[in-house]
Amino acid sequence: MTGTIWQTARGTLSRAVSDLVAGIRRAQGENVRSLPRLRAVPLATFERDGLKAALRRVGLPCEDMEQSGPLFWRFDTDDDIPAGFAGLELYGPDALLRSLMTLPPLRGAGIGRAIVVAIEQEARLRGCDAIYLLTQEPDYFARAGYAALSRDAVPEAIRASSQFQSPICAAAAAMIKELE
Repeated sequence: MTGTIWQTARGTLSRAVSDLVAGIRRAQGENVRSLPRLRAVPLATFERDGLKAALRRVGLPCEDMEQSGPLFWRFDTDDDIPAGFAGLELYGPDALLRSLMTLPPLRGAGIGRAIVVAIEQEARLRGCDAIYLLTQEPDYFARAGYAALSRDAVPEAIRASSQFQSPICAAAAAMIKELE
């Protein structure tokens, strides 16, 4: 019974996020219209083992996957092919985009950008004014409208997160995007 309720809720959330991404594409014009269409599937804490293994394989932090605070999604194509993952941590009006990865067979097809757009919309819906991230690829995120900033300029709550404290992220660049 619990599984059925969860399956129904997951399907409803997935459709809602997919509809929101479609709305963003319409609002943002041609730059976003060309992105692949993805379906966001929220991951419950007990469903995160696959994500943890994938993050470990690409060298991203995964020590806190069992915590209930961070929100995680798997993104699937319209053909139900898993395309990637991403997470979001909420800190009042600020959010931390984390654990973004596109699965290797689909890299270079705009999947990562489509995931970023979906996560940004989720942050907007949750009342966030800005989204922060750490990355080894600042040029990629600069093309998506993110700006570099010093780690000291990041809000204290986000700097205290396990992502910012992880030795894996010690050399990563901090970036911000103001959400409209």
